[in-house]
Amino acid sequence: MIWYMNVCHQPIRLRSALGDDCQIDVPLNITTRMFSTLSINTLPCLPNRTCEGPNGTRLAASMTNRSFVLPQIDVLEAYYYDVKGVFGDHFPDFPPFFFNFTAKYLPLILKIPKRSTEVKILEYNETVEIVLQGTNLVAGIDHPLHLHGQSFYVVGWGLGNFDPDKDPLNYNLVDPPLQNSAMVPINGWTTIRFRAHNPGVWFMHCHLERHLTWGMDTVFIVKDGEHPQARMLPPPQDMPPC
Repeated sequence: MIWYMNVCHQPIRLRSALGDDCQIDVPLNITTRMFSTLSINTLPCLPNRTCEGPNGTRLAASMTNRSFVLPQIDVLEAYYYDVKGVFGDHFPDFPPFFFNFTAKYLPLILKIPKRSTEVKILEYNETVEIVLQGTNLVAGIDHPLHLHGQSFYVVGWGLGNFDPDKDPLNYNLVDPPLQNSAMVPINGWTTIRFRAHNPGVWFMHCHLERHLTWGMDTVFIVKDGEHPQARMLPPPQDMPPC
């Protein structure tokens, strides 16, 4: 991957380092657009506990103001065997509020996320664009986001708040890098695009372990396609129970 760096808060252009012989198929006609904020959050301290977050709170993390709660049964098993009540399918495409995500001082009410086990369901071969926006809630920090089961193109990257009118004009839709992880810079944004052509249940999470355990993750479920090779495989017979 080739990085073009600048110091003027302009979008930074990324290019594939694989050369002209590599087939690049960036989705151009997007069917699902998402804008996901990545935040460090706080929650009230549990009774009879000592918490080290700001003002005695406990630290949490979120995507799109949803702090992911790990269920007692894994989402993959619940989806495959149609176990009800394990997860919801209303992971939001956009945050509940748009504000100056990178402001130095932000209202305390914005720091409290909603805890839930919500997933995003995608049709087979759906084309997806996600703007990943870092925030300065509690503490701004960069976030290495990783998606299981799918590779994506990193088409844009910049500092500050994403500008939906100007920043897409600088997307690299010709030869962007194809990855399964992308860095979202401190108080900045990264835009990824992918085609959901791998049926299954796929975890997306920050690769900083503390942020992952605090809830900065979600799940994408890609539904089966029509062709037999475009369907999720059954679990192996010798798969050990959790």
